[in-house]
Amino acid sequence: MTKVIALFNQSGGVGKSTLTLNLGYHLSRRNKRVLLLDMDPQASLTTFMGLDPVDLDRTIYNAVVGEEPLPIHPNIHGVDLAPTNINLCAAELELVSRLMREMRLKETIAPLLPSYDFILIDCPPSLGILSVISLVAATHVLVPIQTQFKSFQGTDLLLNTVAGLRAKANQNLAIAGFVPTLYDGRTTQEFRTLKAIQDQLSPLAPVFEPIPKSIAFADASEERVPLALLKAKHPGVLVLKHIAKALDTMG
Repeated sequence: MTKVIALFNQSGGVGKSTLTLNLGYHLSRRNKRVLLLDMDPQASLTTFMGLDPVDLDRTIYNAVVGEEPLPIHPNIHGVDLAPTNINLCAAELELVSRLMREMRLKETIAPLLPSYDFILIDCPPSLGILSVISLVAATHVLVPIQTQFKSFQGTDLLLNTVAGLRAKANQNLAIAGFVPTLYDGRTTQEFRTLKAIQDQLSPLAPVFEPIPKSIAFADASEERVPLALLKAKHPGVLVLKHIAKALDTMG
């Protein structure tokens, strides 16, 4: 069965797009067929994958709102990409009056499921309709959490959102795990926050190794490549490999 994993946190700046790109790459290195969906109108994932959002004639917007086939750019660093641009902002308003709007993304990707082992969805940093349709389409949700106290405090709201969707729209939605991001182990505050994340969230789902804070991730994004292709021996690469392996082998 295809694993459709929504990378979701209503907070911005936690590394969702970077994580989506890099996990997709490492899953492809495990001989998995991977599709990335950019559901964030900021189009960071699209940009990080080497496309210019301004130049795109067709995006996820055309599929979700216009019910056209999903536009897919194949084999970028071993994965396929369905890109987006700022036009997706209009979907928030245009879907309000549409019947069964919560099912739009699920119906869009349904014909593609036999072609992929993994579909990773980069959700926007909000609790709006774009995040809702992403979570309804997903089989799992993976939660990046910045190892800052304020970011951790927002986890209750996130978990309540997931619980509400489970109750009403997607009863089979599972939590694949939590990924501490931008971790600087030299600071006492971040060490304590990481410990709190591990203690309080591990009963719900796996808490993976923290992804270290490093300028190398920004450098890789600027070069439009996964971190492993820029600095193969960077310690973050091994962490990403471990997370990809865990996602690959989860039930």
